[in-house]
Amino acid sequence: MICRSLPRSNASLAARSRTGAQPSQRRGFAAVASGSFQYGTGDAAGVKIASRDLTGPTTTLALVAKAGTRYQTLPGLSDGLEKFAFKGTQKRSALRINREVELLGGTLGAYHSRENLVLGAKFLRDDLPYFVELLGEVATKTKYTAHEFREEVVPTIKLAQKALLANPTALASNSAHGVAFHRGLGTPLHPTSSTPFSKYLHPDTVADFASVAYAKPNIAVVANGASQANLSKWVGEFFTDAPSTSSKLQSAPSKYHGGEERIAHDAGNAMIIGFPGSSSFTAGGSYKPEIAVLATLLGGESSIKWSTGFSLLAKAAASHPGAHVSTSHAAYSDAGLLQITLTGSAKDIRGASVEAVKALKKVAAGDIAKEEITKAVALAKFRALDAGQTIEAGLELTGAGLVQAGKAFQMDEIAKGIDGVSLEHVKKITKSLLDGKATVSTVGDLYLLPFAEEIGLTV
Repeated sequence: MICRSLPRSNASLAARSRTGAQPSQRRGFAAVASGSFQYGTGDAAGVKIASRDLTGPTTTLALVAKAGTRYQTLPGLSDGLEKFAFKGTQKRSALRINREVELLGGTLGAYHSRENLVLGAKFLRDDLPYFVELLGEVATKTKYTAHEFREEVVPTIKLAQKALLANPTALASNSAHGVAFHRGLGTPLHPTSSTPFSKYLHPDTVADFASVAYAKPNIAVVANGASQANLSKWVGEFFTDAPSTSSKLQSAPSKYHGGEERIAHDAGNAMIIGFPGSSSFTAGGSYKPEIAVLATLLGGESSIKWSTGFSLLAKAAASHPGAHVSTSHAAYSDAGLLQITLTGSAKDIRGASVEAVKALKKVAAGDIAKEEITKAVALAKFRALDAGQTIEAGLELTGAGLVQAGKAFQMDEIAKGIDGVSLEHVKKITKSLLDGKATVSTVGDLYLLPFAEEIGLTV
């Protein structure tokens, strides 16, 4: 165990001495880095890697595994695998991991999405060898013990269930994905309180899932603030024990269904109106930049403080101040879901939902000014570039792209696609959405909240 009284530099050396890893190059605060926002990609020991050598004294590192809820083989496995991260390995106890990371001034985190499980670390640039080894160790040498499962993993999952049950918007989002995609992307992000996950979730089943989830074909290591050469060197050294099995976690291709679900709830009201969206940029041919432009054109939330905004939905919902309206787009590897989310009082949601559908029909008819499209394109471009520049989002997007399609998230190419969107593109896609089946998920006071047909939608 490293002594807490060690100075920071000695702690770093002590931690590295235990791993045998020495940095190939010490970089100071004023060290020159490329500063490029484009990812360099490669392969090290059979593991896909990507890095951006951004100027700065810190590094953000992530292991992205294709192990989100879409790919879990039994209910609750993605949650269980996430909660076991950094608990304890064959070489280090959880306490030792915590103390070493604290002595190096770093932070650790883990989360899962519908398609990915992400293990992340932030630290001083010179400590890259230690943290690469730690992520490799977590992926290949975690001990899935019964006592940690019983005392830490299961209670944490149950707390997440309670948080989900108390959040009408999260319930509506889970419902919308389930109605839209059924299985796969429709699997709840967290097991609901009524899910019998205890039948399936055990230390042994989590360990079996981990052996496939952390196999080399299913993972990518991505870094911001590290050179490609250094990342390749340490991944090549510390990920040699990752399974090289050719088996991949599989999921049937996503198919959009649409429909309606209503859930009574007394803690608030939420309504999601959804339509089939676009896959992520890294998916290739199924990527539709006009969906991102339509999302910003509809809007609902103001980008300027103290202003209600001038997007179509912001103006449409102005007469219903008790409702909050926003539009978002969730993009996945082979599908997407465009979502209009309404929260607030049931009466105002009812009125605002009618106005939202009217706004969609207005776009489909082309009854909007050219200036509106210009603003929407600019905002969509900004959001796409900002997401890529935001370190955490860029790490997951790039890692997922490498695992799913061997392609990194490159901001310049995305911006070019959005720049090419015109009024005709948006008009055409909106008309096709309204001609098809919508997804409507309603949570709250069902006596007042409307059905889909009452607001003019086909489900």
